Amino acid sequence: MYNDYNNEQNRSDYEYHYSYRSDADGFQPTTPVPAAPRKKKRAMKIVAGVLCGTLLIGGGFGAGWYLQNRDSRGESQVMLSDRALTQVEAVSVTGSEKLTLPQIYQANKDSCVSINTTSLAGYNFFGQPVETPSAGSGFVLTADGYIVTNHHVISNATNVEVTLDNGKTYTAEIVGSDKDYDVAVLKVDPGEDKLTPVVLGSAETLVVGEDVCTIGNPLGELTFSLAEGVVSCLDREINLNGTPFNMIQTTAAVNPGNSGGPLFNSYGEVVGIVTAKTSSTGNGTAAEGLGFAIPIDDVLSLIKDIMENGQVTSHAYVGVSVANASQYPNTGVRSGAYVGEVVEGGPADQAGLQVGDVITMLGTTTITSQADLTAAVGSSKTFKAGDTVTVTYVREGKVYTTDLTFGSTLDKPQEETKAVQPSQQSDSGYGDSYDNYGNMEDFFNQFFGGTYGRQSA
Repeated sequence: MYNDYNNEQNRSDYEYHYSYRSDADGFQPTTPVPAAPRKKKRAMKIVAGVLCGTLLIGGGFGAGWYLQNRDSRGESQVMLSDRALTQVEAVSVTGSEKLTLPQIYQANKDSCVSINTTSLAGYNFFGQPVETPSAGSGFVLTADGYIVTNHHVISNATNVEVTLDNGKTYTAEIVGSDKDYDVAVLKVDPGEDKLTPVVLGSAETLVVGEDVCTIGNPLGELTFSLAEGVVSCLDREINLNGTPFNMIQTTAAVNPGNSGGPLFNSYGEVVGIVTAKTSSTGNGTAAEGLGFAIPIDDVLSLIKDIMENGQVTSHAYVGVSVANASQYPNTGVRSGAYVGEVVEGGPADQAGLQVGDVITMLGTTTITSQADLTAAVGSSKTFKAGDTVTVTYVREGKVYTTDLTFGSTLDKPQEETKAVQPSQQSDSGYGDSYDNYGNMEDFFNQFFGGTYGRQSA
């Protein structure tokens, strides 16, 4: 819905020019000036606009403006603040000192990128290819040109371009991506230039109420926009592409085009990848301030895997489809991951797990739901392909344990039964696939607890 924007019109909508003269005594009339000819009506409107802008700027400077009824000479007088412009101190992100919002922006704007893509959307009646433009955000991971964004930002893209704050634009190569965890790695060749990478922090250090901010490309037009907010919730369970995430929920403004951009903590470190938002419920109730970011800790090793191998090779694979145990009261277990299917010959099958078992522990991780199991298996910081873990499960009221060695998702049978998924929108769009569902009820249910059957792990 953002493809119809006229760039030139957009620019005229957002460019304002302010000009004023400030003397020690304010604006003082001297020699009377004849009125301008009436035929220059347009010019008069512009002057009026400039004057309004002047008054607004004065207000922005702090002391504002005010109008005295009369000065000693019987003349009205407009007073303007003489406060100097704020100077933002250039600082480096060290992780040891909190920064102001202007400092975070100054320290990181050169590390953020806007991403524009074209994707093959299909073919017209005459068999000609139809391309769709899209836009998103990203951030520089290494000085030699590796860039991180969301999978859905670049999915099906035939051309990807990234633009820095200094205006330089590069054609980017898609190194690889992972749809399940919605992460992608791009590579540009900066030539003799070196890019400025971000500093990575940890989402595990966040607390609810902590200040956070984003720098992104909302609407694909308003590049390098800063938005501030707070951490609303940690470990918020959200389903994306059938994969349960424990996400960071934030009040920082997230709009189409922000996807793939960084979420910064108050120290200027990247703690998450902005991924999705919701703006309406299934019953039409408007919602604001509901943005979500993937914790950087959960996908960092996946990113490194993509950089090294062009794909994720380390995803752990169990070979089961699971649901919430609470949906199966006949097991007598109120919480856990109910095993609804076991892939023949897979890791779970080899470990002796059966349909009807309820998994309650994976190593030292407590499993209370299908989301817990999927998140634990999928979190590259916890388990990798080839790792062996002790699985605790309940079968016919008795507790058992077994050792399971994870396989790799690369070895997962293509014919494996998948979890039932809601209808998905195409990955094209302005960098936020999740905001353009055919019906908002599907979108809201996807995020907030709709029942979709079993999830694969």
